[in-house]
Amino acid sequence: MTDPVVILLPDALVRLFPGSARRVEVTAATVAEAVAALDRRWPGMADRLCDSTPAIRRHLNIFVDGDKARLHTALRPGGEMIVMTAMSGG
Repeated sequence: MTDPVVILLPDALVRLFPGSARRVEVTAATVAEAVAALDRRWPGMADRLCDSTPAIRRHLNIFVDGDKARLHTALRPGGEMIVMTAMSGG
């Protein structure tokens, strides 16, 4: 078994899913697999993270080991995936 990936979720998302946590560990090879693992634990979470195309929702950013990611982005064992709400302004 490989080391899990650490996922950091924003407070706004955690508040919507009772029993969830800001820091979660899952075993996944891609961002899409990590999203599916989150959805298995907290049904409906994938709908908050992805749109119907499927792609990461435009008001969210996901970073893997510091780089902006997409659903097909690979995850390394022991890596980190951060879900952030997008910032805007001017």
